[in-house]
Amino acid sequence: MPHPIRFGVQTWPQHTSWTELRATWQLIDRLGYDTAWTFDHFFPIMSDASGPCLEGWIALAALAAETERVRLGVLVTGNTYRHPAVLANMGATLDHTSGGRLIMGVGAAWFEAEHAAYGIPFGTAAERIRRLDEAAEIVRRLWTEPRVTFEGRDYRLRDAYCEPKPVQRPHPPLMIGGGGEKLMLRVVAKHADCWNTFGTPEVFRRKLAVLREHCRAVGRDPAAIEVSWAGTELLDTPPARARARIAEFLEAGVTHFILGVGAPFDHEALRRFAGEVIPAFRR
Repeated sequence: MPHPIRFGVQTWPQHTSWTELRATWQLIDRLGYDTAWTFDHFFPIMSDASGPCLEGWIALAALAAETERVRLGVLVTGNTYRHPAVLANMGATLDHTSGGRLIMGVGAAWFEAEHAAYGIPFGTAAERIRRLDEAAEIVRRLWTEPRVTFEGRDYRLRDAYCEPKPVQRPHPPLMIGGGGEKLMLRVVAKHADCWNTFGTPEVFRRKLAVLREHCRAVGRDPAAIEVSWAGTELLDTPPARARARIAEFLEAGVTHFILGVGAPFDHEALRRFAGEVIPAFRR
């Protein structure tokens, strides 16, 4: 495999407290998970929208200071919420304050109700993916070039700076989340160091075949892109069955497994998975 097998946890920062979230991240760090993630929403999703929801990037910055080794990110940042030049500066700063542990997760955004509530332009899926395509180029260029001028359809930069550059060289990994086969996977092929979506092993086999075609079209080696799965099923599955299911995903081409968990966070389940499932896949 061109990429190591990795395991992460996404803690949904909704219907919870800072104290509970911080304790859970400290546990994730101690247990040896490879990555930890927040999400990028301003009120709860798929639940009571009037409940508490901690902002993903501010929470991530604070959680980075409460952990020591786990790689971290937002799974995934909604591109519509922040100008990509602002996001590039946020990411560069967090890479410094975390000691080079940032994974920059970004996607086209999907939660239309949130956009409507806040008056944030939403647009069609094709429009949002086009904006993401431009944004990914802007972020990467600001992280690697001394000064950037960019003239796109949705974004324009003139002699733009981003200093200091991130700690990681040439830049923090760029994870793109999304599974649309015609447009989104082409953006993944062009820009992503990591790709994240959800689904069964069969879904990943089909989408990876499409991704390989997009990579050939844009001149990239598909093996350069880490493939990650996000979902809730593995943590609640008996360890033997979880190990077997992970083996199926590995055969399909997935190497990074991100467990989605909501509050109240089940610390015992996280310990059990770390002790009885992860060791079977460590080299």
